[in-house]
Amino acid sequence: MIDPLELSRALIRCPSVTPEDAGALDVLTKALEGIGFTCRRLKFSTDGTPDVDNLYARIGSAAPNFCFAGHTDVVPAGDGWSHGPFDGAVSGDRLYGRGAADMKGAIACFVAAASRFIKEKGVDFGGSISLMITGDEEGPAVNGTARILEWAKEQGETIDDCVVGEPTNPKQMGDLIKIGRRGSLNGRLTVYGTQGHTAYPELADNPIPRLMRMMTVLNFAQLDDGVAKYFDPTRVAITSFDVGNPTTNMIPSKAAAAFNIRFNDKHTGERLIENIKQRFDKEQCRYELETEISGEAFLTRPGPLSKLVSAAVEKVTGRTPDYGTGGGTSDARFIKNYCPVVEFGLIAETAHKVDEHVAVADLATLTGIYQAVLDGYFQEGR
Repeated sequence: MIDPLELSRALIRCPSVTPEDAGALDVLTKALEGIGFTCRRLKFSTDGTPDVDNLYARIGSAAPNFCFAGHTDVVPAGDGWSHGPFDGAVSGDRLYGRGAADMKGAIACFVAAASRFIKEKGVDFGGSISLMITGDEEGPAVNGTARILEWAKEQGETIDDCVVGEPTNPKQMGDLIKIGRRGSLNGRLTVYGTQGHTAYPELADNPIPRLMRMMTVLNFAQLDDGVAKYFDPTRVAITSFDVGNPTTNMIPSKAAAAFNIRFNDKHTGERLIENIKQRFDKEQCRYELETEISGEAFLTRPGPLSKLVSAAVEKVTGRTPDYGTGGGTSDARFIKNYCPVVEFGLIAETAHKVDEHVAVADLATLTGIYQAVLDGYFQEGR
């Protein structure tokens, strides 16, 4: 059987900063093939973005197909680590390294859980188990999970249910299962005026006050009241305000600001853009609005899959997890178009931070939870 700690360490030792694989998928493939999985390496290319290596692995050919999804790519390490970010060091009761929490540890736990499940049940357990692992989640997310799903559909692969191993727990194992995510909209507003001398402002048209008013309107807009139980109100964050004026005695001809909106499922990205334009149009000035929707809001309402994961968490930890939708976006936004999907993984507190780490005991706990999920999913007569 596979040791989740040692597999986590082996994965962390691969410096797989997006889009580099750095051997991470080789480590994973070797582990999976060793317990009977058939592995397919998938490299996808798109103009303007780096090529990315991905992995789809499956054991069994019958339905239902339970899938675990995750990513081996990580964000850059940064400076100031007390242990090497790619050493996979164990100090005391903690495993340190970039990706320990987000989310190489969870991948190792699922593989370990699958190895134990297969040892107990054999290969004829009444269905299939698959893994969908990308190297393009922390980056553009163009050549990763979305492309694997398209490939799988073309190959006739059906995924019936999916758990994504993102770190979902705020403080302790068993805190939270994510059953959806907020959408994310990035915008850049450029307002145009007429350049002129600051001594003669009446002969110019200063775009800065207009931009300030428009961004103030957006910043304090009450776009909704949230969605009971599952979503907070939609929130705006202004992320940049740029004029680029090299001198003190000139009124610039344009000014720009950037913003991000995290929105709930009362909106789609396109409807939200139209809402913003209507607010900006009231200023009656010349402007350009560039937008990018990096993910739509979605919700997998509580049902068989979330209840299965919740029961597994309660069995192993004794805690009943809450359901939530907070945090950033994840690849679940692609998977939800194909099958029910929820997220559950390790503790998120140190993800993307210097000295990212997880408790060694939590790796054992998560392995037990994932095994309980598999046991429940493939129980006789389900």
